[in-house]
Amino acid sequence: MIELPVISTVTAARNKEEEVTYVNGKPKKPNWLRVKLPTGEGYKHVRGLVDNHKLHTICESGNCPNMGECWGEGTATFMILGNICTRSCGFCAVATGRPEAVDWDEPQRVAEAIHLMKVKHAVITSVDRDELKDGGSIIWANTIKAVKALNPDTTLETLIPDFRGIWDNLQNVIDVAPEVISHNVETVERMTRKVRIQAKYHRSLEVIRRLHEGGVRTKSGIMLGIGEEKDEVLQTMHDLKENGVDVITIGQYLQPTPKHLPVVRFVHPDEFAFYREEGYKMGIDYVESGPLVRSSYHSEKHVIPGYGKAQWEQEQKMHTA
Repeated sequence: MIELPVISTVTAARNKEEEVTYVNGKPKKPNWLRVKLPTGEGYKHVRGLVDNHKLHTICESGNCPNMGECWGEGTATFMILGNICTRSCGFCAVATGRPEAVDWDEPQRVAEAIHLMKVKHAVITSVDRDELKDGGSIIWANTIKAVKALNPDTTLETLIPDFRGIWDNLQNVIDVAPEVISHNVETVERMTRKVRIQAKYHRSLEVIRRLHEGGVRTKSGIMLGIGEEKDEVLQTMHDLKENGVDVITIGQYLQPTPKHLPVVRFVHPDEFAFYREEGYKMGIDYVESGPLVRSSYHSEKHVIPGYGKAQWEQEQKMHTA
C-alpha cells in the first residue's frame, strides 16, 4: 500500500482522486483501497481450522478486505438464520427470496465453531427473517446464550436487524446481554429508501435508542460513496449520537455485482479522517472511520468503554505539544 500525501483541508468536491473510472466494465479502485494479502501465524491457524472443519464465516463469503487482519487478531464474523434474506437492499450481495426453515441446532453449532477456532472476539450477524413472527429473535437469543456458555472468555458483538419495529423481539436480544449490540443505519435519511428498500431511517434510530435505554453498549455503521452529501453524513452522525450510539463505523461502499447500486465516488482517506474528528467532537465514544472500515473492523476494541475517545484525546495532546 502506498503512502498518501497529507491534504490540509477536506472538501466535498468530486476531485480527480475521487472520480470513478471503469476498466473492462468494472470500477477501478484507487490505491488506498488496495490491501495486502493476509499473512501471519494467527491468520494461518484460523485459515486451517476453517478449511479442515468446513466452517462458514461471513468474512469469506463477504470477501472482506480485512479478513487477514481480523483473523490474525482472533476476531471472526458468523451469519445465522440461513443465507437467504427476506429483504432486497440495493447494496447487499446476500440472496433475496424465501428462506429455509429455522435450524434450531444452529446456536450450538455456532458456539462450537467459535470454541474450535479459539475466537477471542466474535461478531454474529444475520439475514432479515421478516416472515417469522419472532423475526428470528429466539434463535438470536439462543445463539448468544450458547456462545457465552461454551466460550465464557470470548467477547461478543451482535449485528441485528430492526425486527420490523416489533420491540418485544428486540427485547429478546437485549435480555441476553451481549457486550455490544449493533444495528446499521447504513446511509443518510434521504437515501434510505433507495439503499434499504424495506427499512426506515427513523425506525433504525429507534432501535439504537431502545438499546441504549436497555443499558446496552450500542453501535451503528454508515457506508459512503453512494451519493450522500457531507452535511448529510454529519447529520446522520448527530442523529445517532442523539439516540444514544456509543460506536460508529464509517467505510467506503463497494459494489458487489453490476446489479447493485453503483459507486458514485471513492471517498478520500482525509475525508474519513474528518468524520472521525467530528464524531469525537460530538462526544461519540468510539469512531472507526476509513476507506476499508467494515462493521466488524477492530470490533474487539469497540467493546471497551472509553478506549476510542482516550486514544483520540491522546492524539490531540501530541499534536498540541
